[in-house]
Amino acid sequence: MNKKILSLSSLGALALPVIAFGQVTIATMAESIATQVLVVGTWIVVIMWVVTGILFLTAQGEPGKINTAKTSLFAAIGGTILIILANGAIAFVKNSFGI
Repeated sequence: MNKKILSLSSLGALALPVIAFGQVTIATMAESIATQVLVVGTWIVVIMWVVTGILFLTAQGEPGKINTAKTSLFAAIGGTILIILANGAIAFVKNSFGI
């Protein structure tokens, strides 16, 4: 029992500096979350472009499949524009608040 208490207290003492470094401001946390959302969104848009290309290649002139590929193309374009605007909005807000 004493060994468990000693080992847990030693681990706690070793973790104290790490816990102190974990304090971040709200602005830093919001920036980190926004960056992660943009990264995930960018990967989704890249996957959308690849799927759109595959849809066009496999359409083989069939009107229904071409319409599906066109719809996917418009979604990929919209997603790309959305990611670009979101990145610009984040930069605008950061500059406005002086972050």
